[in-house]
Amino acid sequence: MPATPDSARFLTPSQVAEMLQIEVDEVIALVHEGRLVGAKVGTPSRWRIESASVEDYLDAQVEDARRAALWQQSQVASFPELWGRQRRSE
Repeated sequence: MPATPDSARFLTPSQVAEMLQIEVDEVIALVHEGRLVGAKVGTPSRWRIESASVEDYLDAQVEDARRAALWQQSQVASFPELWGRQRRSE
């Protein structure tokens, strides 16, 4: 992800779209869904997205991917892999 200046609290939708490699319309949809924090400011009003919310969004995406991978691993693991091999006493 390209570095943003530390002083840049708000980003334009096009900046966020470039960082996330998605379309501007998708950025606006993420704002409407509440997954990114943004607001319309100025006259004429234009969208601005809080840079901290982009980091939070990426952290959430990483966590979702981690959980999905763990779930997938648990679905293909065999019982001996999960609980170890049981020894039979004779």
